[in-house]
Amino acid sequence: MSNVEYYEEQAARCRKDAEAAPLANVRERLLQSAITWEAMAARMTRTLAQRDVNEAAKAAREG
Repeated sequence: MSNVEYYEEQAARCRKDAEAAPLANVRERLLQSAITWEAMAARMTRTLAQRDVNEAAKAAREG
């Protein structure tokens, strides 16, 4: 399992738990956690994409 998949699973779990939470403050905390996990997944996706670009540029420079 990649980090991105893990982050996405955590976000989904938080959203599911938020739907079932009877208290508003718990719901809000879980939704905020889901947003944070989603941001981490997006950041990791961008990092991995940039890493691929950097490696391709390095390979092109080296011949």
